[in-house]
Amino acid sequence: MSNMAVLEGVLERITYANEENGYTVARVDTGRGAGDLLTVVGALLGAQVGESLRMEGRWGSHSQYGKQFTVENYTTVLPATIQGIRRYLGSGLIKGIGPVMADRITTHFGVDTLDVIEQEPKRLVEVPGLGPKRTKMIAAAWEEQKAIKEVMVFLQGVGVSTSIAVRIYKKYEDASISVVKNQPYRLAADVWGIGFLTADKIAQAVGIPHDSPERVKAGLQYALSQSSDQGHCYLPEERLIADGVKLLQVDTGLVIECLAELAADPEGVVREKVPSPEGGEPITAVYLVPFHRAELSLAGQVRRLLRTEEDRMPAFQDVDWGKALAWLATRTGASLAPEQEQAVRLALSRKVAVLTGGPGCGKSFTVRSIVELARAKKAKVALAAPTGRAAKRLSELTGAEASTVHRLLELKPGGDAAYDRDRPLDADLVVVDEASMLDLLLANKLVKAVAPGAHLLLVGDVDQLPSVGAGEVLSDLLAEGGPVPAVRLTRIFRQAQQSGVVTNAHRINAGQPPLTEGLSDFFLFVEDETEDAGKLAVDVAARRIPAKFGLNARRDVQVLAPMHRGPAGAGHLNGLLQQAITPGRPDLPEKRFGGRVFRVGDKVTQIRNNYDKGENGVFNGTVGIVTGLDVDEQKLTVRTDEDEEIGYDFDELDELAHAYAMTIHRSQGSEYPAVVIPVTTSAWMMLQRNLLYTAVTRAKKLVVLVGSRKAIGQAVRTVSAGRRCTALDFRLRGGSGEDFS
Repeated sequence: MSNMAVLEGVLERITYANEENGYTVARVDTGRGAGDLLTVVGALLGAQVGESLRMEGRWGSHSQYGKQFTVENYTTVLPATIQGIRRYLGSGLIKGIGPVMADRITTHFGVDTLDVIEQEPKRLVEVPGLGPKRTKMIAAAWEEQKAIKEVMVFLQGVGVSTSIAVRIYKKYEDASISVVKNQPYRLAADVWGIGFLTADKIAQAVGIPHDSPERVKAGLQYALSQSSDQGHCYLPEERLIADGVKLLQVDTGLVIECLAELAADPEGVVREKVPSPEGGEPITAVYLVPFHRAELSLAGQVRRLLRTEEDRMPAFQDVDWGKALAWLATRTGASLAPEQEQAVRLALSRKVAVLTGGPGCGKSFTVRSIVELARAKKAKVALAAPTGRAAKRLSELTGAEASTVHRLLELKPGGDAAYDRDRPLDADLVVVDEASMLDLLLANKLVKAVAPGAHLLLVGDVDQLPSVGAGEVLSDLLAEGGPVPAVRLTRIFRQAQQSGVVTNAHRINAGQPPLTEGLSDFFLFVEDETEDAGKLAVDVAARRIPAKFGLNARRDVQVLAPMHRGPAGAGHLNGLLQQAITPGRPDLPEKRFGGRVFRVGDKVTQIRNNYDKGENGVFNGTVGIVTGLDVDEQKLTVRTDEDEEIGYDFDELDELAHAYAMTIHRSQGSEYPAVVIPVTTSAWMMLQRNLLYTAVTRAKKLVVLVGSRKAIGQAVRTVSAGRRCTALDFRLRGGSGEDFS
C-alpha cells in the first residue's frame, strides 16, 4: 500500500473521543513551529496528551476542517526533548505529577528525566517539594502506567477502548493478557462496562471458534442479563432460544444443548414452570441464579412476616381507635379521611401492608399519622427510601431521621448487607417510601432484614414507571388475590385540587390530555421540530424559569427527557445545559473524559452501583455536584444529595454522567421544584402514559412541557405494552414450580 504515510508529533489535545469504538479527533504538534497544530483522526486508543506519537496513515482533507491525517495505527515514542518530556509528565498521565511539578522535575534532570524515573526513582527527592512519600507514589504510578501500556498495546490489537483496558488491568493486573487470551468471556461477567458483544469481539480476535459452547453459554447468559436490564426477572425459554440464535448466529440445536448444560450447572441458570404473564398455558421460565433466588426468598420472607405469631407492636391489637384518632387529630391539626384512617389501622395492626395513591391524595399525611401513633406507643421506627432525595423528604415530613435503604441495611463492599435474616434491624415498624422504585434484588435484601413480629409498610405510587432494576415489586405485592393487605388512596384533597401539577397528573393517569391554558404552574411551549424543542427546553430551564420564578437553574430545575438519544434526548441536552449553566472558563479546572468534560459546579449522576465507594456504596441514580477537581492527584470530588463527599479517580469517570438533563426513568424517586419535559415525536416509541405521569409527578411547584401536542396526545393515549416477566405474585400466593409438574 504505497500511499501510507508516517507522521510524528506530540499529542496536544483530544477534541473528541468515542469510548465505544475508539474513534478520536485530536490535534498534534509536528514541531514545525509557528504554533501550527495538525488535525488527526482515527483509532488513537490509549494515547495520552503530551505523548510523542509515530502514526501511520493517509493524508486527506475535510470540507470544514481542511487538511487532516487519518491514523491507521500508531506507536508511542517517549519524548526526547525537555519540552516534550515536560508536556508528557504534566499531562496528568502519572498520579502525583501535575504541570508545576513536571516543570520542576524537568528543570532539575533535563533530558535524563524519564531515565531517572525509570531506573533511579529514589533520586526524585532531589527535586524541591518532592518528599519520599510522593516519590514512592510517582514510582508506583510509573510502573503501573508501563504495565497498563503493555496491556493496552495487546488490547489495541483486539479493538478495546482505553477506559476498558484500564479496567481490565485493575481487575486482573499481571494476569490481564492471559485472561483476555484464554477466557475472554469472563470479562463480560467480571468487568463493568464490558458486555458480551465486546467480550465476543475480543474472543474472535484471539481465535475462539464461532460455535464454541463457551461462546454460546456466555451469549445466553448475556441475553438474560440484557433482559434484566429491561426489567424482566426471567425470559420464557422459547424466547431466550430465539434471542440466542439471533444474537449468536448459530444453529438452534446448539443453543438448546448449551442451555441444557447451563441449567445443569448450579451457577448457570434455573428453569422452572410458571404461569404465563399473558395468561393461558404455563411456560418454562429461565432465570439467572441471583434473580431466581431473590424471587423465592422475597416471597418466602413476606409470607413469613405475615404469618408470624410474634408482634412487636401489640398495643395496636386492642387499641381504642376512636380515642387514638382523636388524640392524633390534636397532634397533627387535621383529621383523617376514611381511606386514610383505614391505612393507619392496617399499617399498625398488620405485619406487612402497602399504601398507594397518586399525588395530592394524602399519602404523606397518612405516613406522618402512622409514625406519630407508633412513636406515641414507644415503638422503634425505621424510615427509608431508595434515593437520598426521597429519604430527605420523608425525614422533613415525619420529623424523624430517614435514610436510604442502602444506608439502613449498611451495605458492604460486594453488596452484602450488615442487616439480614440472622441480624435483623432493631425496629418495630419499618416504613419505605417511593416503593415503586424497589427492584427485586433490593426489595429482597430489605425484607430479609425486617425482624419477625415487626411491621413493614411500603408506600408508593403504583401508576409510576416500575423500578430501573428487574421486577415490579410494588405492583406484584398489590396483585389481586395476593396475601398482602393494601389501601389505595383516590380522593384528591381540596388544597391539592388548586395545583395544576396535581390536577394534570391525575388527568394524564386517567387518559385525558393535560390542561395547558390559564394555569400558573403548568405550561406548554409548542415546538414541533425536535431540534428546536430541545434548544427551547434548554432556554426555559437555564434562563426563563430562573428569571421568572427566582429558582436556581442548577439546584431547582430539572430537565426530564423520554429518551437519552437524539436532539431532544438527555445526552445532547446535557451538553447544551452545561454550556449554559457551567461554561468553561480559563480559571476553572476541567477534565475531558471520552466525549464529556467535567468541571467544578457540574451536576452529575452515578450510573452504576458501586459498593466500594463512600460509606455504604454509591448507587445508580445518586445525584451530586462536582465540588473539587485536582489535576495533580487526578481526582474529582462529588458532594452527593446525601451530603457525602465521594472521590473519583480520573479513570473512574465513566461511572458519572452529567445530570442537568436525565431520562424520566432515571428521575424516579426524586422531586424537584421545577421540571421541564421535552415531548417530541422523535421519542414516539417511548411515549407512554406512565412515562409522562412519572415525569409530571416529579415536580413540586412547576411543570413546563416543550414540544408537540401530537406527541403529548400519543403519550396520554398509550398504555404501556405488556407486563414484565416476573413470577413474584404467583409465589406470594404460595405457588412454586412443582405446582405444574
